[in-house]
Amino acid sequence: ASDVYKRQNIDSDLDIFTEWMNQPRVAEFWEQAWPKSQQREYLQKTLADPHKQPVIACFGNQPFAYFEVYWAMEDRLGPYYNAKPYDRGVHLLVGDKRFLGTKYFYAWMHSISHFMFLDEPRTQCLVGEPRHDNKALLRYIPKLPGWTLDKEFDFPHKRARLLLCDRTRFFAEAKLG
Repeated sequence: ASDVYKRQNIDSDLDIFTEWMNQPRVAEFWEQAWPKSQQREYLQKTLADPHKQPVIACFGNQPFAYFEVYWAMEDRLGPYYNAKPYDRGVHLLVGDKRFLGTKYFYAWMHSISHFMFLDEPRTQCLVGEPRHDNKALLRYIPKLPGWTLDKEFDFPHKRARLLLCDRTRFFAEAKLG
């Protein structure tokens, strides 16, 4: 199982975060292939933003991914669907290639979804908005507990696909025991 936790010390994760963001497959979607100094500024800004929660995810003690949990109504996504006050979203990247693929995807996506629901019991819906052409991610979504593919829409910076996860369906479909 994966461990999800939040670190407040940017320096402990800055090197690996910068490495991940500069991988061509990550940079294609995140568009943040920046030097370490600019990544530090981004992380400082993200940590200071009360509507975002940056998370380094690990399998055991091995960092493998970055998740950015956010309050959907306060995010740029809010106006594009019928957002409710406690809806939460997640931006994600898997930086360690060893943890890509079906075997790991369901474990870490299940874990971050479960975390977001447990972290705020009033959250009824989780959302995501990957690029519409992120086929590697989108093919997995219909098989996740509670998650569905919704509409495509246009942000100013990308064409996106709305992903929704209903709390009731998640807990009914998830195998948590």
